[in-house]
Amino acid sequence: MKFGIFYEHQLPRPWGPDSELNMIQEALDQVELADRLGIDYAWEVEHHFLEEYSHSSAPEVFLAACSQRTKNIRLGHGINLMPPKYNHPARVAERIAMLDLVSNGRVEWGTGESSALAELGAFGIDVSEKRAMWREAVEQTANMMVMDPYPGFEGEFFSMPCRNVVPKPTQRPHPPLWVACSNRETIKLAARLGIGALTFAFVDAAEARSWVDDYYRIFREECVPIGHAVNPNVAMVTGFSVHEDEAEARRRGMDGFRFFSYGLGHHYIFGEHTPGRTDIWAGFEAARGNMPEAGGNRGIGTPDQVRAHLKDFQDAGVDQVIFIQQGGRNSHAHICEALELFAEKIMPEFKAEAAGRERRKMEELAPYIEAAMKRKVYMKPLSDEEIPTIIALGRQIVGQQAKAPAAE
Repeated sequence: MKFGIFYEHQLPRPWGPDSELNMIQEALDQVELADRLGIDYAWEVEHHFLEEYSHSSAPEVFLAACSQRTKNIRLGHGINLMPPKYNHPARVAERIAMLDLVSNGRVEWGTGESSALAELGAFGIDVSEKRAMWREAVEQTANMMVMDPYPGFEGEFFSMPCRNVVPKPTQRPHPPLWVACSNRETIKLAARLGIGALTFAFVDAAEARSWVDDYYRIFREECVPIGHAVNPNVAMVTGFSVHEDEAEARRRGMDGFRFFSYGLGHHYIFGEHTPGRTDIWAGFEAARGNMPEAGGNRGIGTPDQVRAHLKDFQDAGVDQVIFIQQGGRNSHAHICEALELFAEKIMPEFKAEAAGRERRKMEELAPYIEAAMKRKVYMKPLSDEEIPTIIALGRQIVGQQAKAPAAE
């Protein structure tokens, strides 16, 4: 099983003049440390206007910075917001490819759509259309990364003429493709489309096994790839704080994980938010005594407890566990100490099995992948004669002037 770390860039109020600066610089240090320790992935979200919960509007910039401070860790968009009113598909294709080049081929392309009205409303996205927008944009963005030239597209939610979208990623045909999943139906959709499931619902091991079984059954039987390659993987997010003393592990990590859940609920489920004025941390503190125990917290405890939690996920067939370590007011020093203890006491036994497990899985899936790729309907490329010529603006102006009647 593989492991990742996950960033929303949470920043509870009150804020000082250097709060965002310090938070980002500490996160960069944490990713650098994770790379040295041998952790496999660093995931970074894209969100807009979700104060305190996520100050991460430009993940490609953060991940590019990470790429220059690391050597091996995979750099995951967890996620790109794909509806075209957030990001034009051509711009996503360009940014993913450039990040893949500057990182020497370490990008994971996670996708999603969001269900926070602060984001959807600001960009004029209809809730009822966001899934269809996501699907159209993901398919065409993948085509843009692969086709030379991209033939152009007239769709329901965006259109563009024939262009060759450059640069192309170094991972061919394109970086591994994922989708954020907050429920079982999206996991099933991921399997049908041949993409990895980034699971942000907090489930126990028994439920995880059921989700994983559903995913791989549907992948084998029904997959029609949306991209030009498949990425059969299930990753699940969990809270994270490790210390030799259980009480200290919980003291250091539980409050941050509970704020993560509370902030998500505030922006997505139950909150009322006045931009620039609502104090979510104050609301969290007021509600703390009445809050139920947060699900997904079994990654918080002693090395033995966390090892058992992870073993349950591994036995359930989960391919990757992603740790929420930067939540609420969790301290940078405690995050780093927990990562170091995890790498020393827990990770080695899982790492030892990871390569063989992955090889066996891909060998077993090989005939199903071959069948899935045969079911894919590819976008028709243009012949050389069909590729339109673009006349430069200056030449057009000169031509128009030459055609204009001479003044008397």
